[in-house]
Amino acid sequence: MVAHVCHRSENPVARRTVASMIESAFPILEVPDVERALAFYRDALGGRITYSFPPEGGEPVYIALAVGRSSLGIGLEESPLPPGNMQLWFYVDDVDRVTAELEAAGAAVVEQPVDQPWGERTALVTDPFGTRVRLGAPSAAAESA
Repeated sequence: MVAHVCHRSENPVARRTVASMIESAFPILEVPDVERALAFYRDALGGRITYSFPPEGGEPVYIALAVGRSSLGIGLEESPLPPGNMQLWFYVDDVDRVTAELEAAGAAVVEQPVDQPWGERTALVTDPFGTRVRLGAPSAAAESA
């Protein structure tokens, strides 16, 4: 019996070249209701619209948001994939306060804020469509260490 071992083609030059062409990456959420998503990501989370299509008039089918120093796309999809295939993670200044504000805005809190063993305080909420949104910040214990 001969064992065959598969090796990936390792071409560091090609890998570097492709990587050097990538300027940035950002998630695009597929949702059945863009306005409802905006109520969460723009109004409750504080995102700022940087692009909208169509640009003027009519219902938007795609919105790009700046949320802090991150980018997030929201696209209209009448039959989106079920939530749960990923989660968004936002670093915030105050996990407890942001969690409370999002809950007041209608977000479901899945996990209340808690200090994690790796030195961050995190909470987990869901957007109106069930996408998991993790909030994180350095824990007070980690900051004082």
